[in-house]
Amino acid sequence: MGTIVEIKDLHFGYRRRAVFEGINIDLSLGVNFIAGINGAGKTTLCRLMLGDLRPRRGTIGAPGGSTGYLPQAFGYPPRFTVAEFVTHFAWLHGVPRKLRASRVQEALNLVGLAQRAEERMGALSGGMLRRAGIAQALVHQPQLVLLDEPTVGLDPRQRVDLRSLLTQLGATTTLVVSTHLLEDVAAIGGHVVVLHEGTVRFSGSATEMAAHAEDGSGSLDKAFLALTATEEKVA
Repeated sequence: MGTIVEIKDLHFGYRRRAVFEGINIDLSLGVNFIAGINGAGKTTLCRLMLGDLRPRRGTIGAPGGSTGYLPQAFGYPPRFTVAEFVTHFAWLHGVPRKLRASRVQEALNLVGLAQRAEERMGALSGGMLRRAGIAQALVHQPQLVLLDEPTVGLDPRQRVDLRSLLTQLGATTTLVVSTHLLEDVAAIGGHVVVLHEGTVRFSGSATEMAAHAEDGSGSLDKAFLALTATEEKVA
């Protein structure tokens, strides 16, 4: 499977505080998790890939064209219908007028909201709102989609449903999902990058990550603790 996003020797920081010090990451088609504790730089990495921030040094090789993005918290006009909300983003992303209706319909079909197209955004549940947010990230058919903590704040049923959607989307799209919830990684699998203290502590499959659990349990939580407890980078 070919590399879609290639990050080489990436350095970034805010004034005197370094966030990344020469990290290297390769991401491919499918679901790619960026895992780390709060403050590890997951959102910063998403914004660097999006182009909102510029690295001090290093390169980010990503597909040309627009990237889809869903921040952890996003605003929306509560009186907009779901279709109006996604159509607005189709316009922002430059989707030609004659294609907008069909692209909106395709995006709503992908996230399972076609039957709710005329419902008001303000009337949606948390899980349905997150699906609408993913629809706006997909409407311009980007090759790369960044989702920042998409399951945070959802109830157990909503999280199960959203995990199923992410698995489905990963079959045809390069998804980058930042998370501190390792149960999402365990449920979906895919590729995992563990960030800690400005470095990449692990990059590989969820199964390979589980093998780092020191007690042999295969627990991703225990593997994460082992990987982030040492100052030595594990790859």
